Amino acid sequence: MRRNEHQSKRIKVQDEIRLRQLTVDEALFRLEQYLHDAFMAGLIQVIVIHGKGTGTLRRAIQKVLAEHPLVKSFRLGEYGEGGAGVTIVQLADK
Repeated sequence: MRRNEHQSKRIKVQDEIRLRQLTVDEALFRLEQYLHDAFMAGLIQVIVIHGKGTGTLRRAIQKVLAEHPLVKSFRLGEYGEGGAGVTIVQLADK
């Protein structure tokens, strides 16, 4: 198993998802499935890579995260984590 993968009941989930260059609808669809899979795999923290661009994708993703039942908290990446191009997400406890 690679360093950034976790496995639980046959589900392999990386600790990051790349959503750059997708439409908002495509990105939100993938994000929803990813959050479920990451939670089921027992991940505590994940990284959502959305890029900087105009900020439209970042805002849409963070709006969903703010209301999502599996999300405990989230923040923009800091220096060395990807800055405004990523969102760091803390998942809720099982």
